Amino acid sequence: MHRTTPPSAPQPAPSHGPPRRVLVVEDDPTVAEVVTGYLSRAGYTTEHAADGFAALERAAEFRPHLVVLDLMLPGIDGLEVCRRLRRADEGPAVPVVMLTARGEEADRILGLELGADDYVTKPFSPRELVLRIGSVLRRAESAPPAAAPAPVLRAGDLSADPGGRRADRAGCELSLTAREFDLLVFLMRHPGRVFTREELLHRVWGWEFGDLSTVTVHVRRLREKIEEDPAAPRRVTTVWGAGYRFDPVEGEPRS
Repeated sequence: MHRTTPPSAPQPAPSHGPPRRVLVVEDDPTVAEVVTGYLSRAGYTTEHAADGFAALERAAEFRPHLVVLDLMLPGIDGLEVCRRLRRADEGPAVPVVMLTARGEEADRILGLELGADDYVTKPFSPRELVLRIGSVLRRAESAPPAAAPAPVLRAGDLSADPGGRRADRAGCELSLTAREFDLLVFLMRHPGRVFTREELLHRVWGWEFGDLSTVTVHVRRLREKIEEDPAAPRRVTTVWGAGYRFDPVEGEPRS
């Protein structure tokens, strides 16, 4: 049986609008009870699915704002559930926080590459999980005040609209996860400046600590969507030993 640390004081759900809906996909009944109970006390509306097929059915009916998804599931595993959730989404992709006993880096990276927004390994702290969920939801739902919309950022054929949370390349809308969009906007707002992975984890993810491979994977995924040749990036470049930098392609204006 997986063990979690005892619940401490719950953190409130994002306060604007109705309660956020969270689907917890977990086959261990003890872990599921702890997670759903803790989230409910924190102000979230929760549903539970115990296997992969039930997860997809409940996601279609419940329309969650976020999914807490275990990788080790009966029926179909969490990675396949994540793939199908991404294919099924017609609007912005539902944020996913993967919850798993697997600690191997390959599993963690694969989950992030499929579009997961965060990754928490068992045994976990319920308080930390709620904090991570709140952080992911705030990023996914954030928008500037209507009275003062943020300007659209442009670099050649690449544009990002922070207010509309939409990015385009050569006139075609890019399919970005919430984190990928936030990372792109942050880098475009600071052209020419180098940021370490620790700085990006803090300023884009809002985390004081975490797995730095999260940043590495998101940079790679972002490059696949905005670069002509992701293997030889010209926009999001690596400064070896220092970090990453957004460079408008030669001849492009800096916004």
